[in-house]
Amino acid sequence: MGGMTPPTAPWADRPELVALAERLEARFVGGAVRDSLLGMPVADIDLATPLSPETVIGLVRESGFKPVPTGIAHGTITAVLPDGPVEVTTLRRDVSTDGRHAVVAFTDDWREDAARRDFTMNALYADPATGALFDYFGGLEDLKAGRVRFIGDPLQRIAEDHLRIMRFFRFHARFGHAIDESGLAACTARANDLMALSRERIAAELLKLLVAPRAVPVIALMVEHGIFRAVIPEIDASGSERLARLAEREAMAGVMPDAVRRLAALLPPEAAEPVGARLKLSNADRKRLIAATAGAGDEGSRALAYRAGVAGAIDRLLLSGESVEAIRDWTPPALPITGGALVERGVRKGPDVARLLRQIETRWIAEGFPGESRVAELADLIVAQADAAQA
Repeated sequence: MGGMTPPTAPWADRPELVALAERLEARFVGGAVRDSLLGMPVADIDLATPLSPETVIGLVRESGFKPVPTGIAHGTITAVLPDGPVEVTTLRRDVSTDGRHAVVAFTDDWREDAARRDFTMNALYADPATGALFDYFGGLEDLKAGRVRFIGDPLQRIAEDHLRIMRFFRFHARFGHAIDESGLAACTARANDLMALSRERIAAELLKLLVAPRAVPVIALMVEHGIFRAVIPEIDASGSERLARLAEREAMAGVMPDAVRRLAALLPPEAAEPVGARLKLSNADRKRLIAATAGAGDEGSRALAYRAGVAGAIDRLLLSGESVEAIRDWTPPALPITGGALVERGVRKGPDVARLLRQIETRWIAEGFPGESRVAELADLIVAQADAAQA
């Protein structure tokens, strides 16, 4: 972990950001601190402050930046700085939770704010000016050990927000080494609580989990402990085995892991349509999920890529255990002849043109996409055959 403190990270070396943080009496918190300590790239920067949201808005404006009340009911303001937005949230404590939504009150107590976060590694704070770290629940030690651990009683934390079951496994797949047994036991005992959540929230976590570094063993662990049974019962042990095989093929082919492709491996083919609908995936992702299970076909990989697009063909070939070598860096060509060229050869305008073009295209694909001169020969041949058949 190199003992690095976040402000030596490039994202924190922003004078305007540090000056604003000091005015807001704020600290860096959460993912930016955690990922910097691990030497990983940082996506989003979050500040926590004891000041009220109204005070934050005034101070951001006074500093010459635009405040956007993105989540003001929960105390979050986005400060738009020249080199990227920063989220500023007032310290909070939970007043009531029902597993889906939390009602919060603002506080000026840093420890109270840390106590309402999910895992110890997500409750680390850093002083923007000095780099001093604040760790109220042993998060640094857990981060070093690769241990995703709930803050406080795991069962109580899951009761507050059921999505934490999915997050526990997603964070373990991303950062974990040895699993925290008390967390695993609590998630297993409360897996049915996932039924109370919207399927979109479950899908969002699952898709992130599927591309995490240790997705394969973690999904197998989730199947073994019945985590999916209540919400996606179609995911079983044979699905986690298919996922393991797909991940190996992706790695061997040098193809980036993809969440939708991996979900397709995890499901039996007939489940792609109903599960895609239940998880409310986007139309594009739903179509892709269903198409990925359609098999490699028998025309060869380039023919498949021409008909299904390169991305779709890669999905189908990898899921079928076929090679993607021939199409990885290949751009499917356009058929080098038009209907006009057939009309010039005496074909009557109308449905005959489209029918004969399809025949030419089929031969062109079968012959491995030859150039214009061969396509002209094929056109002459197919038009002559059509004439002979009509004579």
